[in-house]
Amino acid sequence: MKRELSKSTNDDVLVFLESRRSKVLALTRALVETESPSGDVEGSHAVVELLIEAARKIGSVTSIERIESPGYGEHLRIRAGVGAQDESGAVLLIGHTDTVHPRGSLAERPWREQDGRIYGPGIFDMKANCALALEVIESCSALDLAPRHQIVLLLTCDEETGSMTGRALVEEEARKARCVLVLEPSAAGGLVKTARKGTGMFTLAAQGIAAHAGLEPEKGASAILELARQIERLHAMNDPARGITVNVGVIHGGTRSNVVAAEASAEIDVRFNTSDDARWLEETILGSNPFDERVKLNLSGGINRPPLERTEKVAALYEVARNVAARLGFELGEISVGGASDGNFAAALDVAVLDGLGISGDGAHATHEHIMADDIARRGALLAGIIASL
Repeated sequence: MKRELSKSTNDDVLVFLESRRSKVLALTRALVETESPSGDVEGSHAVVELLIEAARKIGSVTSIERIESPGYGEHLRIRAGVGAQDESGAVLLIGHTDTVHPRGSLAERPWREQDGRIYGPGIFDMKANCALALEVIESCSALDLAPRHQIVLLLTCDEETGSMTGRALVEEEARKARCVLVLEPSAAGGLVKTARKGTGMFTLAAQGIAAHAGLEPEKGASAILELARQIERLHAMNDPARGITVNVGVIHGGTRSNVVAAEASAEIDVRFNTSDDARWLEETILGSNPFDERVKLNLSGGINRPPLERTEKVAALYEVARNVAARLGFELGEISVGGASDGNFAAALDVAVLDGLGISGDGAHATHEHIMADDIARRGALLAGIIASL
């Protein structure tokens, strides 16, 4: 059964978080200035240490767990909710501490504030939201909102590269969760994400027969020609009406211009809206046959993230968020997007998921990445209100 916080209570949360904006930004800046690109073990450990130091100061936190991820660093799991009244499932907050920005990006694009925007590599996606999540947990405790459910904050360290080790943790916690709130950046205008496409990654390798391109080309079987034909077939699978996109984004092949190419390969990205389309794409791509029977094809890869579909559970959770936003004085819109997140893994388990709850901004993965300073308290109040309303 849901409860609805009064407008005055929501306003109290907003005022509290606004008064602590500088605290949120101090931790955010420390996180941003500790570079942690995916696969940087040292950077991952350092960022987790900063978050643990902050979490230890929150009275409602009951456990803090570092989880090693070989080759990536550490995942972080924090449990909070002293006196939680309902044990039917925790409210799971998920995010990640890794970024796409390589070491040295900070020197090129240091932290700066300009016209209400705060810039820095990884600030929007999503270090500011890691800091905000801890502040939201603190606000629930400080204002005695007493969430009826335990809060679990799970921050993984390999999301940007496919969640090879983080996926199992997300699924483990999601299976036990009442709902999942994803701290990924909001869409333009602060919209939350109630649907995301699923993703797949494949590699197509062609093995042909080398020959001299001038003396005896007929004895060769071109892997590049085969690859070109396969690429045309793959791109013909695009279906905008169904939300299917297939893109060959990287190709390699050949040795010299006067040699019929014996080898060629392509990397393929696919996106889709439904599980049925995911199965069709995977079966079709992995079942590819050569146009030239002399060329051997080797297909590998598969579906990486299932789709986050707008189910009745997702719609109901969005309605809770929309009502909280209304009491805070703003309209919360929703959108379906093509990019995937760890929320997709939770959605595939038939759990209610609401994505894109992060602070408004722009430039994820780009050089102009930033957050809007005035949205920090409002977004935190929204998140706290959702948690306390469940």
